[in-house]
Amino acid sequence: MDLLNAIRCFIKVVEAGSIAAGARNLGLTPAAVSQNLARLESHLQVRLLTRTTRSMSLTPAGNQYYQRVSHIERDLAEAEQAITTPDSEPQGQLCIASTSAFGRHVLAPLIPAFSARYPLLSIELVTTDRRVNHAREDVDVSLRITPQLEEQLLARHIARIPFICCASPGYLQSAGLPSTPEALRDHRCLVFRYPVDGRLLRWGFMRDGLRFEPVFGNVLISDDIDALTQMAVHDGGITRLAEFIVRPHLASGALVPLFEYSDNGQAYAQTEPMDIYLCLADRFAMTPAVRVFMAYLREHLADTWQVQT
Repeated sequence: MDLLNAIRCFIKVVEAGSIAAGARNLGLTPAAVSQNLARLESHLQVRLLTRTTRSMSLTPAGNQYYQRVSHIERDLAEAEQAITTPDSEPQGQLCIASTSAFGRHVLAPLIPAFSARYPLLSIELVTTDRRVNHAREDVDVSLRITPQLEEQLLARHIARIPFICCASPGYLQSAGLPSTPEALRDHRCLVFRYPVDGRLLRWGFMRDGLRFEPVFGNVLISDDIDALTQMAVHDGGITRLAEFIVRPHLASGALVPLFEYSDNGQAYAQTEPMDIYLCLADRFAMTPAVRVFMAYLREHLADTWQVQT
């Protein structure tokens, strides 16, 4: 029996969620993959998978075995690369997943220069606010905000980005200028609905070391940050945007920042920032490609966003 090939089949089937999908990823027939799984279970004298015509699941022994062998193929590929080309640049596939806004406005402008620096890498950028599965979608690294963190992922805090409450001059002229975050109940607020669980993302503020969330009054809702931005620019109401989104609109005067200072010039309510985390499936996912991407990202993020490591 080709033990390594049988283990590879097992890994791919678990990651794909079915024998048929695993077989497609391997370029084999489902029958060939099933035979390899049967040989592996016979070799180990234990059942790894519970299979029916409609579903497949890991047995407790299968789950334990998968945790121990899931990194083998990756380790072998890295070992081969290290021996055959010890001084070479990172190469191969690098799939980066990110929240839509951060991916579109921050990562996308940085990727071309990163690709030029490491031309042997084939890079894919996935921008989505849904829940991404590293194993099943072949994602090497993901950039996530706090609500997207998952217990099984390794997360490294990589940036802290200010949020800015803002509105257009036209809206403020017609609706008036709110003096405090509590006054938002009397204004129309443009609010983001988080696609993963459908809840509205509340607006956190800090005052005198205490966090609070103002009550919304009338709201317009979208699950797309850029749509909310356009609503705000076109006099739709007050919204809360990350600095990297709102910066050009503030510079042009299309949007005006709110709640920066009180009448006596002292800051009275700070908008809670957005934390960005670089996430890996496990410690074995820290490949040379991921390592240079992390270094490049830290090198090019705004100084004001940097966090201590």
